[in-house]
Amino acid sequence: MSDGLGELGRKWAEAERTGDVAALDGLLGDEFRGVGPLGFVLTKEAWLGRYESGALVHERFDWEPREVRVFGDTAVVIGNQFQKSAYQGRGIEDGRLRLTQVLVRRGGAWKLVSIHIGNLADAAA
Repeated sequence: MSDGLGELGRKWAEAERTGDVAALDGLLGDEFRGVGPLGFVLTKEAWLGRYESGALVHERFDWEPREVRVFGDTAVVIGNQFQKSAYQGRGIEDGRLRLTQVLVRRGGAWKLVSIHIGNLADAAA
C-alpha cells in the first residue's frame, strides 16, 4: 500500500485487536467519526470509550485492505475486516465486515478520520 498507508493500517488493526486506546488515540484524527454496521455514529471519544470501559473485546481482528485510492492529501481505503469479538458480554462469533476508511495527511502523517462499516456478503469477499 502506498505512502505509509499500509503501516498505518497494520498499526490500526493491531490497536483495535488489543484495545490499545493510546495507540488508537494517536492514529485517529480529532474529528473522527465511525459509522457502525447498524447505522450508529461514534465520535473519537465514544470509539475509544468502548475499549476504556471494557465493553468491546476482540479475540480475533483481521484487516485486509482491498483497494486504495489517494487524492492528494486524502486517501480512501476499502477492505474486509474479520473479527471474533464480544460487546457488553454478547458474542460476535463471525464478524465479516466491509470497511471504508477515509484518511487525511497532515504534516506528512496520515490520520484516520472516518470509518464506515457494513456487513460483508459471502459473494463480495
